Amino acid sequence: MIKLFVGLGNPGPEYEDTRHNAGFWWVDALARELKVTLVPERSYWGLMARTTVNGQTVWLLQPQTFMNLSGKSVGALARFFKIQPEEILVVHDELDFEPGQVKLKRGGSHGGHNGLRDIHAQLGSADYWRLRVGIGHPGHKGEVANWVLKKPSPDQMKLIEDSIAHSLKAWPELVAGQMDKATLAIHTTKAPRPKPPRQPAPEAEQPKA
Repeated sequence: MIKLFVGLGNPGPEYEDTRHNAGFWWVDALARELKVTLVPERSYWGLMARTTVNGQTVWLLQPQTFMNLSGKSVGALARFFKIQPEEILVVHDELDFEPGQVKLKRGGSHGGHNGLRDIHAQLGSADYWRLRVGIGHPGHKGEVANWVLKKPSPDQMKLIEDSIAHSLKAWPELVAGQMDKATLAIHTTKAPRPKPPRQPAPEAEQPKA
């Protein structure tokens, strides 16, 4: 079960609408859904909210350390409240997916993502869950740093917002630890289209007498 939802991003108004902040956007949406307010918590170098869902304590966290030191915040909170890596979901931007795509996975490499790299180091484990929110790729490796710190086009932003709204619907399954169910819900992006009803074959016209 997920006890700690972490959204990755960079603090400050100049980064607010940039692609690298997709994780912040997701946790903001979850905070609205749970009717909680993220407030500064100096002990955990982040904005934090805490609530109870079906008798279980749930934490929301947005590290305010800048992306490449995200683990400092996540590690401090997880250690203090004795939250295990497999009880943590980190929501982050994903270059390998187009805007509109979102995928849930557990473990694996950090894939060069600086926020995940630091979380790996601070938790001493890769065994946490990630929700990867597609932001697309600029097409050239040298342009990545610039790309993630720019605002998406309005079309791309709409796709990213839709993918956040879609994946957010699985939060009750995530909290309940129904990870297979949550994965299925998140990875099913479009409902299967119903087959059109079969039309009766037209009756052959009778030749006129």
